[in-house]
Amino acid sequence: MKFGVVVFPGSNCDQDCYHACRVVGADVDYIWHGDVDLSNFDCIILPGGFSYGDYLRTGAIARFSPVMKAVERYARRGGLVLGICNGFQILLEAGLLPGAMLRNKSLKFICKYVNVRVENDRTPWTRATKIGDVLKLPIAHHDGNYFVDQKILLELQDGGQIILRYCDQEGRVTEEANPNGALDNIAGICNRDGNIFGLIPHPERAIESLLGSEDGKMIFEGLTKCRKFTGYLD
Repeated sequence: MKFGVVVFPGSNCDQDCYHACRVVGADVDYIWHGDVDLSNFDCIILPGGFSYGDYLRTGAIARFSPVMKAVERYARRGGLVLGICNGFQILLEAGLLPGAMLRNKSLKFICKYVNVRVENDRTPWTRATKIGDVLKLPIAHHDGNYFVDQKILLELQDGGQIILRYCDQEGRVTEEANPNGALDNIAGICNRDGNIFGLIPHPERAIESLLGSEDGKMIFEGLTKCRKFTGYLD
């Protein structure tokens, strides 16, 4: 499986994502934000960081970069797309995932490990997990307070599109376990077809025990098992 990691001006997790792909034995290459040919890739990763300095709004400028036009076409055709932190914010700005990111409830930048519970294990992203698994992953953001209106929230819930929720170490989804105020403790969602996944925590920063957790490896290992994505429950 060939991964492509997009590099925007201001990206700072591109090398982490590249390394994570290599750790799980995947082929990987960088994609510059001006590139438009994605035909050689099986999965596109939009990494964390501060694309274009996060001017105007997180992900607002990156959404108009040449590569994102190609990513939109790629995703509409069913290509696998993973957006991590700033990458998630870009997917929201591009309309590839529903909702918006608000400032953290504390109005402060948060950088720490959190726990998230797997809510759906029947996606390309969670093949190496099972429902109820608790993953220890780091976060580092100022705008991670996910929000949608009640109509879309119900659609996400009914459609099994909520993939990760913030929880405590025992897997309990509580207000105290929610680091940023995200609606319904949402840490990660996918689109209706399941080929686009956005999450605020950084699995690429939890690949080796030296970093404090290896749980992030499960996200990338799950993807390597997805040779060809043909449907949400494939």
